[in-house]
Amino acid sequence: MNEDLLKGKWNQLKGKMKSKWGKLTDDDLKQAEGNREKIIGKIQEKYGKDKEEAKKEFNEWIDNM
Repeated sequence: MNEDLLKGKWNQLKGKMKSKWGKLTDDDLKQAEGNREKIIGKIQEKYGKDKEEAKKEFNEWIDNM
């Protein structure tokens, strides 16, 4: 999913992200506002993953949406 599509579907995806990554807060998602790198950074921060692991996990998830 490209950046424009991610931002366009942002409101729909927020709830699904919170189901997948329960540690993400509404504030985290508000700060990210559809920016892939910011979302990956929040996943990395909340779950103690390295950047590549968080990026791979997010990209696999988003590709299946």
